[in-house]
Amino acid sequence: MEISVVSTRPFTDQKPGTSGLRKQVSQFRKPHYLENFVQSIFDSQETLAGAELILGGDGRFFNRESIQTILRMAMANEIRKVTVGRGGILSTPAASHLIRTRRAAGGIVLSASHNPGGPKGDFGIKYNVANGGPAPEAVTGAIHAASLEIAHYRIARAPHLDIDHVGRQQLGDMEVEVVDPVADYADLMESLFDFPAMRALLQSDDFSMRFDAMHAVTGPYAMEILEGRLGAPQGTVMRKEPLADFGGRHPDPNLTHARELGELMFGRDAPDLGAASDGDGDRNMILGRGFFVSPSDSLAVMAANAHLIPAYRDGLRGVARSMPTSQAIDVVAEALGIPCYETPTGWKFFGNLLDDGRITLCGEESFGTSSDHVREKDGLWAVLFWLNLVAVRGQPVTEIVRDHWQRFGRHYYTRHDYEEIESERAERLMDRLRTVLPSLPGRQFGSLRVRAADDFNYTDPVDGSVSSRQGLRILFEDGARIVFRLSGTGTQGATLRVYLERHETRPDATDEDTQAALASLIDLAEEIADIGHQTGKETPDVIT
Repeated sequence: MEISVVSTRPFTDQKPGTSGLRKQVSQFRKPHYLENFVQSIFDSQETLAGAELILGGDGRFFNRESIQTILRMAMANEIRKVTVGRGGILSTPAASHLIRTRRAAGGIVLSASHNPGGPKGDFGIKYNVANGGPAPEAVTGAIHAASLEIAHYRIARAPHLDIDHVGRQQLGDMEVEVVDPVADYADLMESLFDFPAMRALLQSDDFSMRFDAMHAVTGPYAMEILEGRLGAPQGTVMRKEPLADFGGRHPDPNLTHARELGELMFGRDAPDLGAASDGDGDRNMILGRGFFVSPSDSLAVMAANAHLIPAYRDGLRGVARSMPTSQAIDVVAEALGIPCYETPTGWKFFGNLLDDGRITLCGEESFGTSSDHVREKDGLWAVLFWLNLVAVRGQPVTEIVRDHWQRFGRHYYTRHDYEEIESERAERLMDRLRTVLPSLPGRQFGSLRVRAADDFNYTDPVDGSVSSRQGLRILFEDGARIVFRLSGTGTQGATLRVYLERHETRPDATDEDTQAALASLIDLAEEIADIGHQTGKETPDVIT
């Protein structure tokens, strides 16, 4: 088979962010753009030659075309075998599971997560390493370095392969295996949870559930597990068919984009449990009847109740959260007598802790939760965890959370997003804040006294690697916090994220409106950062 060596020049914007390389589809469709980045992966990751690679994505626009390109490039770069999800479909946690069970050298996941799809939407590509997790900074740094030096890429001249039927085929000397994207993952879930108890709950007359797949990748997985193996009534899974443009909506599991689910759960005769997942299946939203469970509360409740789930009945070795995530899980960890690690944002930072056996559960405030069963966030796993928990506790979601607040106190917590700020303007705001931080400790702002203020740095306890400038923190003596961070998941401009948190332990004060409970912190964040003047935005674009 003929191999073409195509001359090219570097693109200067191919530095991976916290979740790989995300750009608008129009950028990825430019001549050589996708090929340059894929070749940079192959050039920098020498262990891929002669090994197996897992390949798939969330089904968004440009997914199928990209898979054909990557297959031809893999053959030209002497990859021994590529395993592809049927139809090009693989949820991110399912891809992680396949990498681990097949002992593959790595995987390429095609997704822009919760970002919009379609010809005018976003696309993304990220590399996962042999443990099934996102590439750590040393690997993404090597890929970026290769992308800045690239002079040519290799690609086979070959017709498109059939990726719509399960089976094996050859592309020159390389084997291509198309697999059922759902079966292995569904088997894994059945090994972790109490399916008989969950089946009995779903088939009872006293319980109902809705899962919004958001026309994204989890539709086939939810259909197989919820309506198939667990026997949930037909219609339990909403918007189940994966679409290239996600039905013209953002596949983001929140009350804005999962509007129909929200209206259902906060309406009359609401189901008992509502849930949703995102574009690539790694995020989740949990709702009770008329009740939103914040991601930080969800993680804390999971940790406090993990012993009720078959896979975790022997207890947790430890837990971890990203720095901006609420400290609710810290309180649970202290009560359980287990360590709680605080990492930078980005799932890759949990990988070493999981591989070293230091933690069992981990999560981020951005609707991501998982355990040591894979090395990625896992949206459907979190939904099944809650379903299992409701089944064994015999309580509704709302009661479970309120009981948790009575025992551990409530961490009032919110995130304010200021989106699509000019990048230079956003950086100036952060630089200005860095100059202010040293003067804050000891200062009194109303009833709040600053204990410490810093730019969060992280030293990995496993390999000693250091990650600096991971977010600006203002810590108060009563445990309240304000955190400022620029997000790396968007494709246009910069997003300033402001995280605000206060711990309330009085039993009669755990049911206030979140924004009202945090009003003084919200005002103080604006005062210290001068957000309105610095960004030109008087109010946040999104409040979570």
